[in-house]
Amino acid sequence: MSKTILVAGGAGFIGVNFIKFMLRENPGVKIVNFDALTYAGNLASLADCENNPDYEFFHGDIRNDKDVASAIKKYNVDSIINFAAESHVDRSIDGPHVFLDTNILGTYTLLQAARDFGIQRFLQVSTDEVYGSLGKEGMFTESTSIKPNSPYSASKASADHLVRSWHKTYDLNAVITRCSNNYGAYQFPEKMIPLCINNARHNNKIPVYGDGMQVRDWLYVYDHCTAIWAVFDRAAPGEVFNIGGNNEKTNLTLVNSILAMLGKSKGLIQFVKDRPGHDRRYAIDSSKMKEKLGWEPSVTFEQGIEKTIKWYMDNQAWLDQVTSGDYQNYYKQMYHQR
Repeated sequence: MSKTILVAGGAGFIGVNFIKFMLRENPGVKIVNFDALTYAGNLASLADCENNPDYEFFHGDIRNDKDVASAIKKYNVDSIINFAAESHVDRSIDGPHVFLDTNILGTYTLLQAARDFGIQRFLQVSTDEVYGSLGKEGMFTESTSIKPNSPYSASKASADHLVRSWHKTYDLNAVITRCSNNYGAYQFPEKMIPLCINNARHNNKIPVYGDGMQVRDWLYVYDHCTAIWAVFDRAAPGEVFNIGGNNEKTNLTLVNSILAMLGKSKGLIQFVKDRPGHDRRYAIDSSKMKEKLGWEPSVTFEQGIEKTIKWYMDNQAWLDQVTSGDYQNYYKQMYHQR
């Protein structure tokens, strides 16, 4: 379908993995990595892609219509995949404004550019958090009501509504994906799994919110990338697809598993004050992905977490680099008073 895709937020965790997947498995598709390089964006993660003829980098902000227009015109972009977002719930609680600005107004800017330049395909990468929280039973489906409970999830839900409205009102060829919790290589260690690995390697305490019995469904990032491409390449305009890993785990079970794999003591666990409005359980039904697009996860959780831990332990220099400087201040602010 597409020859040149603008990947917004391509220097972030999922964006990096998607670009590597595309360059490796879909040669001939031009990728324009459009990223503002905020704290979570790291071009060093894509150093091995710099000389690939299918790869270009454009330093720009999705909130800036001139940046977006310049990139589209310079590279003759015909499609957009929007990974760009402020994504950490705790940061959204402390400072919601940047989440509204980036996730809502930034998506609006991309949608307007898509209209102005006749973009052929627009894929919005969203999250299962827009659905809110589940009880002990049930799963999120694509028809589940949108009930976000944090500033982060509210901003993503708002962006989803904008994308839907641009499809309905302006006939934009747009699709939306909503994924469960991702894990894998290159994830910034404000998120649970890399934070746990990073702290454990230094024998530092690992903060676990509340009683640690919150349940999340875990999706290996490579599987998420293959699902996004399947939706982008084959889904009908206007469709929404849930993408999950079928791996429900309590946070405490997950931390214990990581500690066991690293040969570390459970004594590193430190229970801390819970997050305000913390959703208790997410579980995602991704059967539509299998039925319509033939997609399902390629690895079990045990295989995926083993690959993930090995990557971080083999790339400790990367962890050292991203956890220096401002990260230390953030960590103290977030956890030392809990």
